[in-house]
Amino acid sequence: MATPQAPDNSRTTPPDGTGVIQSDPWLEPFRDALKRRFSFVEGWINTIRETEGGLEKFSRGYETFGINVQDNGDITYREWAPNAVEASLVGEFNNWDATATPMKKNDFGVWDVTLPAKNGAPAIPHNSKIKVTMLLPSGERIFRIPAWIKRVVQDLDVSPVYEAVFWNPPASEKYKIQHPRPKKPESLRIYEAHVGISSPETRVATYKEFTKNMLPRIKYLGYNAIQLMAIMEHAYYASFGYQVNNFFAASSRYGTPEDLKELIDTAHGMGLVVLLDVVHSHASKNVDDGLNMFDGTDHLYFHGGSKGNHSLWDSRLFNYGHHEVLRFLLSNLRFWMEEYQFDGFRFDGVTSMIYTHHGIGTGFSGGYHEYFGPAVDDEGVMYLTLANEMLHTLYPDCITVAEDVSGMPALCLPYATGGVGFDYRLAMAIPDMYIKWLKEKQDNEWDMGSLAFTLTNRRHGEKTIAYAESHDQALVGDKTLIFWLCDKEMYTNMSILSPFTPIIERGMALHKMIRLVTHGLGGEGYLNFEGNEFGHPEWLDFPREGNDNSFWYARRQLNLTEDHLLRYRFLNEFDRAMQLTEEKYGWLHSPQAYISLKHEGDKVLVFERAGLLWVFNFHPSDSFTDYRVGVDQPGTYRIVLDTDDKDFGGFSRNLKETRFFTTNEAWNNRANSLQVYIPTRTALVLALENTL
Repeated sequence: MATPQAPDNSRTTPPDGTGVIQSDPWLEPFRDALKRRFSFVEGWINTIRETEGGLEKFSRGYETFGINVQDNGDITYREWAPNAVEASLVGEFNNWDATATPMKKNDFGVWDVTLPAKNGAPAIPHNSKIKVTMLLPSGERIFRIPAWIKRVVQDLDVSPVYEAVFWNPPASEKYKIQHPRPKKPESLRIYEAHVGISSPETRVATYKEFTKNMLPRIKYLGYNAIQLMAIMEHAYYASFGYQVNNFFAASSRYGTPEDLKELIDTAHGMGLVVLLDVVHSHASKNVDDGLNMFDGTDHLYFHGGSKGNHSLWDSRLFNYGHHEVLRFLLSNLRFWMEEYQFDGFRFDGVTSMIYTHHGIGTGFSGGYHEYFGPAVDDEGVMYLTLANEMLHTLYPDCITVAEDVSGMPALCLPYATGGVGFDYRLAMAIPDMYIKWLKEKQDNEWDMGSLAFTLTNRRHGEKTIAYAESHDQALVGDKTLIFWLCDKEMYTNMSILSPFTPIIERGMALHKMIRLVTHGLGGEGYLNFEGNEFGHPEWLDFPREGNDNSFWYARRQLNLTEDHLLRYRFLNEFDRAMQLTEEKYGWLHSPQAYISLKHEGDKVLVFERAGLLWVFNFHPSDSFTDYRVGVDQPGTYRIVLDTDDKDFGGFSRNLKETRFFTTNEAWNNRANSLQVYIPTRTALVLALENTL
């Protein structure tokens, strides 16, 4: 494929959302659809400007809704619940008396009350339990957790239901931010992590432990971004954080809000940006401690009836076309940026948000007709566009990533040109390819052409984050790459004191090669799920009824890399070398690679990117001496990365000091060439000697 080109800004961008056609002429037949989509978003922006003063003010909803303490110590509580006929705030502070703190309702269904300070102090004690109680038209009295609550806690000895608490620690206990946000990395290398599993011990790990133990590890490995999963509060731990109950509450399983602030601030001090895995695609169906049936109706924050239910996820679907829902969700993003200093978001379930079929039972062929017309959820696309526009306007270095399997055009192009505004999309086809091959193909059937095509098949000018395997593949019921490669020998032959069996040799070699080719060829960013970098030997299975609520598999055995008798450390060191080499040469933010060779018989793949020469030999048995490969730039080349290095568990069949001299013999459409020794199942990355 040709080098991806960003939209040509030298040409005037049409003010109607059709600017994306300049970068992709295949969108021309959908000019009218692009105009309608853009006009729909513009209509909402204008409405918000006229009624709320613009997106900047609108997205500060958390400052007026929910529970807030004023400078004079007064507490205000505001809640949207139009179906209620009476409402009041109750809690330990008023002995749960439903008549003690009544609220008033305005014409828009919003209730509020102010609790005057007592002797200059807030009337509700810090960390005390609270709820809102409402009387419905039917006469039923209901109790709910405030929708905008910032702290909920769970005591499993009493009930699995969460309880709301008023979080207002004294100034001496509030965490004070010490470090500015780092600048947006040119090359995004993401370490995806889950705080709760980030310990070898059979329990839930904490924010403080992550700060102490994981941040130095991530920094050592050479990643520059962390993506935190399962932070937004979820009642069911085994949901992996994807059934959110309380959108403004950081999960109390791992510690306090101040602990999370410390984690992010410490990461910033190390130069690491931190992304939040945000779930705005759906919400938990919980009533007692969630948003569902909040004011007694099924259509407050969500669509009513079947339209508001996701049949596969058994969850509720937001009504993105409602003014108050937009306030809630946009303010939610702003809150995490302001209160916790996150640097951006990975939006979960984008495919579900932008199509009326939610991706259920639907395959995407890539035909452009699939991205326009009745199957598209215009309100979902509108919300995501507003979210990106708000975030990038207020926070120029903000990073947004879309988890979309459909490949919708212009998803990662600016709103002004007619795009949705994301910075990156995830290359979800890449891990699927590897698993399919490992399940269905013999090694000698691996197709170099298909490998190169899948890794480079991305939209021009729209950035992609590549990854070799997803967190989903680590879950019980599936297998990680290392498990597909090595299976039961993971338990018997990963010690250097045991024989280096053919299965372990193959597994380690391909594990490194798969990661390297994905990193070098697959995108403009790279992602790894914690533990996969060193071939974590077991899957993930959270405590649940089916496993007697065991934590045995709900942990990461990070200690395995510290045992010098185990081969995991070799894979760990290779991952570090790969990240640090990218840091030096910057191939992720370089133009897409030029592929000069895809040899099916030899199973050799050769390409150039960022001035580096990449040579892969995937052949299961054949090594090649004096193998001629083409290269554009003449000169003397040296090895900067070798999967066969003994430091990475290999055999060091190429000496690090070897110098490779080009000749002016043209080869594979390149002006020059050189000869290399490429042993079976190894890869070399070469750089000009003067760049070392």
